Amino acid sequence: MENARHVPCLLLGVLLVAAGPVAAAEIDPDRPDVTNSARTVPRGAVQIETGLEYARTSLGGGEAERRFAVQAALRVGLTDRLEIGVAGEPLVRLRGADEDTGHGDLTLGVKYRFLDSIKGNAWRPDLGIEPFVKLPIAEAPIGSERPDFGAQLLASFELPWDLGLDVNAGLAAVGQTRPRGYRLQALASASLQRDLIPERLEVFAEIFFASREQRSERDRLSADVGLIYRLTPTLALDAAVETSLLGSGPDYAVRAGVSVRFGR
Repeated sequence: MENARHVPCLLLGVLLVAAGPVAAAEIDPDRPDVTNSARTVPRGAVQIETGLEYARTSLGGGEAERRFAVQAALRVGLTDRLEIGVAGEPLVRLRGADEDTGHGDLTLGVKYRFLDSIKGNAWRPDLGIEPFVKLPIAEAPIGSERPDFGAQLLASFELPWDLGLDVNAGLAAVGQTRPRGYRLQALASASLQRDLIPERLEVFAEIFFASREQRSERDRLSADVGLIYRLTPTLALDAAVETSLLGSGPDYAVRAGVSVRFGR
């Protein structure tokens, strides 16, 4: 709990230090959907993505789990093709069968775009790869207390009629407790976007799949819809609503946030 109180202050400090000149390139946050684009933060830029999430999950015949979380991610562009990032939940509040308040686990990632799209060619997307590792800094029941690691392939298509499509596919090694070890998890998602107001308002619909994390669980299939509104080229607001189609995901989840970029 003591560490959790210091995380928001640390993020605020990074925000103040990173502030720099306004960039002209349009901000492209990786939230509020699950699917990440293959596009990276510009070289020398720092992007901070924050938000809130509330989720409700039914647990058989027992009391439903209610989860509130503060979300935060920091992305730094090292080159025109390479970025590093850190993401976590500075505050998590659980209510239901398990009740706790604390911070979530921390995820470190690298995104590398190895192929650029060709303008006007819908079948030549941006392609990238994103390896990641989850550090188990949160105690149960908020965290799993086991490290995870994996990688995803990323593809971003520019389609006709102001449409865009991001597709992710990957594998993760999920830490287990009983018995100890790792379980291979398949991940896949696709997010279809459309510009309603060019360079301002974007809406999306998404579907995402994850095979079971634990032996006692089921595979999960979920969907969400949402929007991103760019107030300026470097400042964006977002919102999304998610529901579970199959498996043990939330009955519903609501997310809203803000993303800002400093530097180039």
